[in-house]
Amino acid sequence: MSLDDIKSFSKGNMAFDPTGHDFLHAQRVAKLAQRIYINDFKKDETDIGLYIVKAASYLHDTIDEKVTADKENRLREVRIILDHENITTPTREDILDIIQHMSYADNLEHHYQLSNEGKCVQDADKLDALGAIGIARAFAYGGHAGQEIYDPKILVKKIKTHDDYRHHKSTTINHFYEKLLKLAGSMSTRMGKQEARRRTKYMRDFLSEFQMETGVKDET
Repeated sequence: MSLDDIKSFSKGNMAFDPTGHDFLHAQRVAKLAQRIYINDFKKDETDIGLYIVKAASYLHDTIDEKVTADKENRLREVRIILDHENITTPTREDILDIIQHMSYADNLEHHYQLSNEGKCVQDADKLDALGAIGIARAFAYGGHAGQEIYDPKILVKKIKTHDDYRHHKSTTINHFYEKLLKLAGSMSTRMGKQEARRRTKYMRDFLSEFQMETGVKDET
């Protein structure tokens, strides 16, 4: 089964995204998710689950509200792409279920139970929000969204709902404490948990240096 059309669709919709949700992000997620799937579930390169992992990785952000202003229309486009793939209905539906229910924001108020393939994609997506690349993406998105780097007067908020996450006043540094440093505790796979701890330590070291240089209070 070829992923050419899926990759082309992903690249066409995400290639020039300035928020850190570009096609290179999709490629990194696909690579990480495959490694997690093979490592945690002992699958080989011929397993149909690996196709699901790859397809969902490339498609997961194409329907995200940060990337498209019309999520429902984009989802219809994704369905058309998958309808032309030589896959079974259960495979198609698993890919659609993963990309619609894996995001951090969508799981704030209701925790969706994903397939093993979905857990791998979700963990890989979280891992790309951590470590050095996670730091870079956080500041890229913050700049795009018009956020300040930090402001001691803007306090860290406990995020409980989708609306809190999308619309509260924050800063890029606050985002580390409101979301990013918590991701390691929400991983579902063995490899995901291990790598998340390593990348989170790197982020904490960065924040310690930032606090020392600026005098901003440690919010942990």
